[in-house]
Amino acid sequence: MKVVFHEDFYRHYTSDPAAEPGRLEAVMEAIAGRVELIEPEPAALEDIQAVHTEAHIQHIKRIGLHEIASLAAGGAIKAAVTGMEEPCFALIRPPGHHASANTAWGFCFYNNMAVAIERLRREGKIERAHILDFDLHFGDGTVNILGRKGYVTIHNPESHERASYLKEVEERLAVAEADVFAVSAGFDNHEQDWGGLLATDDYRVMGAMVREAALKRGAGLFAILEGGYNHRVLGSNVLALIEGMELGGQG
Repeated sequence: MKVVFHEDFYRHYTSDPAAEPGRLEAVMEAIAGRVELIEPEPAALEDIQAVHTEAHIQHIKRIGLHEIASLAAGGAIKAAVTGMEEPCFALIRPPGHHASANTAWGFCFYNNMAVAIERLRREGKIERAHILDFDLHFGDGTVNILGRKGYVTIHNPESHERASYLKEVEERLAVAEADVFAVSAGFDNHEQDWGGLLATDDYRVMGAMVREAALKRGAGLFAILEGGYNHRVLGSNVLALIEGMELGGQG
């Protein structure tokens, strides 16, 4: 499966946990030899302007994070466009799902998912989208930007029990009508990360669920990295999701 990655994502661009040295290295070690790496370009200014205000963009430029945040957004676009032909995962940072049109918090600066989905919509590649955000933290920025657009459904699972969590994801995917299924893949709800809920195999299961939903509807499929901060398990969790997305119910 194709994975979008750029060596600049190794950069320690801030002092927050998403930017820690060794985080993406752990993922790359786990997926080495299992995927095909493809390199993104930074998102064009017009792509970022489609979801963020000019004041917000100027703020991100002033704090010196526009370059790396634009590259992450560009990585999400690359995954989305590729995902319309075959499943694709974007191994990118900074994450994005807490960034709203004019605000940013939670280690996020530009909303990578919103930038990518809006790009697909503007280019006429999709009419409807469904986003599964299984990060531990509610993706408020994505909801703020896309929630009222009318063409996007967004699911942030709410269950605090493992089996019912997976059942909730399955039930929502079963009724989702979309031309693309997108995953904000935060792995901080893992049993050995901050949330302490999900097992590694659960990410494989959810990856297979979204793959099957996409196949059923003839839709595209892509995922982008959000959270996940235990370097010892992050790589295996990402690999599990990729395997599920790649194999679907065959795995």
